[in-house]
Amino acid sequence: MIPGAGSLPETAGLSSEEAALRLRQVGPNRLPEAHPVPRWRKLLAELTHFFAVMLWVAAGLAYVAGMPQLAVAIVVVILVNGLFAYIQQERAQRAASKLRELLPAMVSVRRDRRIVKVHTTELVPDDVVVLVAGDRVPADLRLVLAAGCSVDESMLTGESEAVAKAPGDSVLGGTFLVNGEAEGTVTGTGGATRLAEIAALSGKVEAPASPLARELQRIVRVVAAVALGIGVLFFVLSLLVGISWRDAFLFAIGVAVALVPEGLLPTVTLSLAVGAQRMAQRNALVRNLEAVETLGSTTFICTDKTGTLTQNRMNAVEVWTPAGLLSIIGAGYGPQAEVTGTGAGEARHLSTAARAASAGRAVLHEGQWIAEGDPMEAAIDALAARLAGPGQPPDDPVVSHRFAFDPRRLRESAIVATTLFVKGAPESVIPLCGGDGADRALHMVDQMASHGLRVLAVAERSLPGLPGASFKLEDVETGLTLLGLIGLHDPPRAEVRLALEAAREAGIKVAMVTGDHAFTAAAIARETGLIGSPELVLEGHTLPEDDAVLTALLDRDGVVVSRVTPEQKLRVARLLQLRGHVVAMTGDGVNDGPALQQADIGVAMGLSGTDVARESADLVLLDDDFATIIAAVEQGRATYANIRRFLTYHLTDNVAELTPFVIWALSGGRFPLALSVLQILALDIGTDLLPALALGSEAPSKGTLKRPPERRHLMDRALMFRVFGLLGPVEAVFEMTAYTAVLLGAGWRPGAELPAADVLMAASGAAFTTVVLAQLANAFACRSASVPPWRLGWFSNRLLLWAVLAELGLLAVFLFLGPLATLLGHAPPSPGGLAVALAAIPAVVVADWLYKEARHRRTGTAAPALLAAPRTAPRAAPAVHRQVRSKASDPRRPGKRGSIHGGPSSGSSHD
Repeated sequence: MIPGAGSLPETAGLSSEEAALRLRQVGPNRLPEAHPVPRWRKLLAELTHFFAVMLWVAAGLAYVAGMPQLAVAIVVVILVNGLFAYIQQERAQRAASKLRELLPAMVSVRRDRRIVKVHTTELVPDDVVVLVAGDRVPADLRLVLAAGCSVDESMLTGESEAVAKAPGDSVLGGTFLVNGEAEGTVTGTGGATRLAEIAALSGKVEAPASPLARELQRIVRVVAAVALGIGVLFFVLSLLVGISWRDAFLFAIGVAVALVPEGLLPTVTLSLAVGAQRMAQRNALVRNLEAVETLGSTTFICTDKTGTLTQNRMNAVEVWTPAGLLSIIGAGYGPQAEVTGTGAGEARHLSTAARAASAGRAVLHEGQWIAEGDPMEAAIDALAARLAGPGQPPDDPVVSHRFAFDPRRLRESAIVATTLFVKGAPESVIPLCGGDGADRALHMVDQMASHGLRVLAVAERSLPGLPGASFKLEDVETGLTLLGLIGLHDPPRAEVRLALEAAREAGIKVAMVTGDHAFTAAAIARETGLIGSPELVLEGHTLPEDDAVLTALLDRDGVVVSRVTPEQKLRVARLLQLRGHVVAMTGDGVNDGPALQQADIGVAMGLSGTDVARESADLVLLDDDFATIIAAVEQGRATYANIRRFLTYHLTDNVAELTPFVIWALSGGRFPLALSVLQILALDIGTDLLPALALGSEAPSKGTLKRPPERRHLMDRALMFRVFGLLGPVEAVFEMTAYTAVLLGAGWRPGAELPAADVLMAASGAAFTTVVLAQLANAFACRSASVPPWRLGWFSNRLLLWAVLAELGLLAVFLFLGPLATLLGHAPPSPGGLAVALAAIPAVVVADWLYKEARHRRTGTAAPALLAAPRTAPRAAPAVHRQVRSKASDPRRPGKRGSIHGGPSSGSSHD
């Protein structure tokens, strides 16, 4: 009796008593539960990271120094920012718990020599499980019986094709039976299953710190060191000018607190949130806010094949028969298609034969045609419907015997009445056919395969009668008549080729890392333009053991890595990271979870992906489209540029805030302080905050994807010079000029007794007003590192206009609201002080313009006026890639991570 020719014989099972005993011994069939992180700990983490700790210290010092208002304000900033970040990226690590949902709730087993339903948690080793098509495998099994049995293992192995199974083969928990029926003995339950191994592997992988997190930690260390150093310096200077040690200590604390940019943390968080919102509009759902910026730093993308580069819709596109060649153009699994060519009648008969030898079907579900069972067989069903003609259902013959596909025969057969229909690999079917058309058919196979098609041969034979109870299948599958060939194709997405061009123009390397066959993967890589030259296709089982050798093979554009296991995919991500790459890894299956956790950016599929992959990822593609990744990279780069913009803006303000303290110290306390600590706080989290947020929402420039990924620090030499050598000093000069002008206008001279309190308050109000108005101009200057604001268009960032108006409104409140002005220690400036303050606006803009012009002359480039205008709104993903098809600038090889450069590349756009 051959497998598949009749009903399965009965097998013995455990007794109820033995099953209960084993259940007590080995425990329930349940994956080990990972202890979830409590929500309060997640919120606490948002309040105690490196930057927040610095602010907590600043709040404590402010309270010790007798400034409770400042302490309370800083605490409010920390709490509001932490709560906002927690709400935005509440990211529970539920990968292990989602794995449990892959196991069915109830399962059929043989107990006491009869079939009963038990809960999956009650399965024990040596239980006999009964499975039918569509069942999820509840534990690791060894098949004892199998009839027409094939298993979908894609969620564990990445292999897109169903795998035929025979008695003696193993099947893994979490997979499911596509065709046939089977019985198997349980070999592993709970933590002893392969599924549990992958769950444990996902739990052990710790996501690396994002580039943004590392840069912010670096900035915090620099700011903390500077604040501490200046605080100590002012403590010593205060003692030298005769101030008591207690007052000197409190004054030094105030200076140190004033140097902390309290507004930077909420600005970063809200800028990332804006980037996440724009990515969502492009079908990219961000689950971790820092992933927004990390995407912009990506240097290497490891992409899956099925569903990401392709449409995940197997389609029969060509049918060859001895009568001619038909071309079929249709979408998805629907019955509508355009058919052209010759031999339609013969092709119709071929499709009926192939459909009879297939169990998968195309079904209409909620108005959409989808695959039920094997996608390839669903495509054959759709082919039969298309060739049957409009409104005509395909022939539906009754199959009496079905012989499932297996890797030894490479074919599948079915008997209808007294006719045997066979479909399978051409090299398996064609040699069994008689006649003289074999050479012609093999030539057509090569021609179809060269187009990247998967080719099936279809044949038939008339039998003298139904086979008996015992016969050899090889005696039946002989003397066949070849009906023809079917060419099947999982078409690439239309946007992929342009997206790959955009990635390369942006200096990003792309590799295909898939569990699929090497031939299939290479064909799709050629069709999409992914594969490099010379072609390099690696297979998982032949990957070099030596990490250095494998890294050298991987670190190139267009490499294809096929047949990879979860451990190998994880190894690929780690080796590329050790090479200095920021790695984005795509995946959709359970097997992809560990690699998605390890990668700097884990990218999961929203339509076809598993919950495990989505919970392990930082970014979820709502349309499963590779082009969406490139659109997200563009927004990520824009976010990085925006962070540099408002970082420049914030630090420029700090220079102006520190200057009065420096002059006071250098004068030995004889020159009065122009600003108080509370005024500085009003600047940092009052007037400065909204313009900084508006800078954080700047749209991507047209050149964003026309240069390599950023390899410089957020605070590099160019930014430091612009802040501390240009914009900051200009603001400081006008600030102190306005302050001094009011004092001199009231008759005060250096070295004389301090003037009356009202004069000091008016002078301080003039200094405060100057800083606010200078920062107003600075906000427009910071929109670009290379282009003056008038070339960008004064009205191209409407949020900034509203922010500036709000800034002026806050200035009026701070100056003219009596109690608040008294608390801050200032008053409205005199006409002379106001004139100097107003003059700071053109001074900042002109100084910034002269610097940019000098920079262009030094680097030998013209100001990029044509690339200057930013986009005013996010666009759909495909438009991005039509935009970047130009080869105006060649991608350059990225330098080493952490290098600092401010040369010509940084002037290639207004970012």
